[in-house]
Amino acid sequence: MRTLIDTHIFIFMLGDPDRLSARQREVVSNPENELLLSLASVWEIAIKYGLGKLQLPAPPETIFPAQTEALGVQLFPISLGHVLNTHQLPQHHHDPFDRLIIAQAMVEQLPVVSSDGRFPHYGIHVI
Repeated sequence: MRTLIDTHIFIFMLGDPDRLSARQREVVSNPENELLLSLASVWEIAIKYGLGKLQLPAPPETIFPAQTEALGVQLFPISLGHVLNTHQLPQHHHDPFDRLIIAQAMVEQLPVVSSDGRFPHYGIHVI
């Protein structure tokens, strides 16, 4: 199953997998699932790390090449269609990174692994 993972899920996978629900752990640990991490998440993590708002075991430029491979995560590009779809979304969520992840899930018809309670309001499948 192709699955988009939310930013915080990737961070939990890196250092605190016990914060994932049993179902989320099942999905992210199944080698048959294709785990996708939006480049919006990479951007968000890099910004928060640079501002000192996010602690990581290493800088993002070290984390992403090594850990995406180790965790079986593929980086998911942002297309023009994804970006353009964000203006059509209702204002349930104001975080621009999350709105882009939601738009990607809608356009590509992908489920999203997330603990964000606002994601289901968009009619996407949330794990």
